[in-house]
Amino acid sequence: MPSELPAVSVVIPCRNDAVLLEACLQSLARQSLPPREIVVVDNNSSDASAEVARRFGARVVFEPAAGIPAAAGAGYDAAAERLDPDAVIARCDADCVLPPDWIARIAEAFAADPKLEVLSGPGVFYGMPRLSALLLSRLYLGSYYLAMGSALAHWPFFGSNLALRAGTWQAVSGEVHRNDAQMHDDVCLSFHLGQGRRCRRDPHLTVGMAPRAVQSRANVALRFRRAFHTLAGHWPQEYPWVRWTRRFAGSKAAVPTAPAN
Repeated sequence: MPSELPAVSVVIPCRNDAVLLEACLQSLARQSLPPREIVVVDNNSSDASAEVARRFGARVVFEPAAGIPAAAGAGYDAAAERLDPDAVIARCDADCVLPPDWIARIAEAFAADPKLEVLSGPGVFYGMPRLSALLLSRLYLGSYYLAMGSALAHWPFFGSNLALRAGTWQAVSGEVHRNDAQMHDDVCLSFHLGQGRRCRRDPHLTVGMAPRAVQSRANVALRFRRAFHTLAGHWPQEYPWVRWTRRFAGSKAAVPTAPAN
């Protein structure tokens, strides 16, 4: 294992999620490798989210523009300004619960591969029977990976469990659709970084996530609408056949490596 690990700062977009945010921050307080910094982006919360974040020692950044793309972008900006380009920004959601070795595994992966720019892993729903959680999580994320992977010509990133170099973010911070609240910010980031960068999906880097995305037809429908909106927002320049042709043409752009064993 490399002796020197990169600094890892954590970004958490948040809007009116004080209760779940507290559980998330508690899990970060139990990390075997503490983060360099935690940045909680208050996206116009009307509850105690900002107060909870400060109580756990997080830096609170206020982002008035509504939507996860703007909030995540503001968090990446805030974290990157205090990091070297080779340091790492890890991203989770306010409703995530992180395993105690989450930051350590991220740091070790980037230290072991100096050319690695993006690392992402899956999530498992919590708050339900274990078997149901595993099956539903695999169905939900499996559909996401299959649909978006087909459109992108590589594995998509998953925003609830994502890490990237600070310098990598700075290189595309002006290109992503950060002011479009209907975008899936992780899919947008996948469009801009997935080809031409060294990226990896690690199926063993797993986080806990609340099942809100699948608890109602309205939530499921909203995610489908945003998925189509995100794809259409990158077309026609990034039509699926354009990206697949680029992948198989043997261009110098590198595509994400296979999942880690």
